[in-house]
Amino acid sequence: MHSLDLKKPDGRSLTLYSTRPISNAEGMSAPSPFQDPQGANPHLRWHPMRGEWVAYAAYRQNRTFQPPPEYNPLAPMKDPSNPTELPEGDYEVAVFDNRFPTLTGEAHDPPSLDVRTEPGNGKCEVVVFTQDPKAALAELPLARIELLLQVWADRTRRIASENPTIQYVLPFENRGAEVGVTLHHPHGQIYAYPFIPQVPARMLEQELQHYQQHGENLLVSMVRAEIATQERLLYEGEHAVAFVPPCARYPYEVWVTLKAPTPSFGALSDAARADLARALKTVLMKYEGLWQRPFPYLMAWYQAPTDGQEHPETQLHAVFWPPYRSKERLKYLAGTELAAGMFAMDVLPEATAAQLREVQVNVDA
Repeated sequence: MHSLDLKKPDGRSLTLYSTRPISNAEGMSAPSPFQDPQGANPHLRWHPMRGEWVAYAAYRQNRTFQPPPEYNPLAPMKDPSNPTELPEGDYEVAVFDNRFPTLTGEAHDPPSLDVRTEPGNGKCEVVVFTQDPKAALAELPLARIELLLQVWADRTRRIASENPTIQYVLPFENRGAEVGVTLHHPHGQIYAYPFIPQVPARMLEQELQHYQQHGENLLVSMVRAEIATQERLLYEGEHAVAFVPPCARYPYEVWVTLKAPTPSFGALSDAARADLARALKTVLMKYEGLWQRPFPYLMAWYQAPTDGQEHPETQLHAVFWPPYRSKERLKYLAGTELAAGMFAMDVLPEATAAQLREVQVNVDA
């Protein structure tokens, strides 16, 4: 993997990545639609009834919202009078500091309130998967997806080393207007938190309890069971698997992970990374093939905390939450989900797995 670090006029960082040396790197500069620093100053407020932090960043209301194609801020800049976030050049993936971050290392002086407050310290990055605005992650070659996995490993390492207060790094992709996407150019984001957020924290508690009781990684145990039954399995390679979990909370929810204990992106071997890319693309193509139209989803990647400790109990894995319940209806969270936190399903995981298994895909095409 090759990379090039640049600095934007407004002070934000940009890193370009490629599987080959980046040509004309010495003369390349980082553009920005903005010349002056944002001065973003988010803050956190403690929710005493739920025991969790809530982030506040009101300036995010001003972020770019579904612009026309000619004003795509994630496209390589063609016209200096209409600057975008990315330069022209021979690179494959780009990562830059979000102009409208929910968390930033420069946060300071939170308001004094009748609940506990803290500066919204952390980091938010945008990860652009391709220079092609009409592409999708499902359509990218396996080599590009492997590179993306390497990029996520590199960003995790860099963010943790540059800011020791960071405890958790979460890459994710929102795809489709149905899940609130404001820019349709293929991209994802990375959030780096100064605490372990509630969802991965609960996962880690369950994983640690299982490891202490059984001496084995919980998700690795689940993978072995899925391979044995084959009923919900969508992909099995030498190193990676994809399956609909028996406890799915969303219709067509899918998990992608490894067979062997692998706590983070940085722990992936070359062979495991290549197979994980195949598993990921298989799932994406099955989604597209099931409906034959752009398929909306949220994809999130969970990994070990960045606390410098060994975490044999936890496992790198992706979770997909598609909003579709059927070809016509969306899955909306309602009373029992939002108010009680208990999800209610009207379709069995085995049924959705069967539908996805029937979709034939060729990831090498």
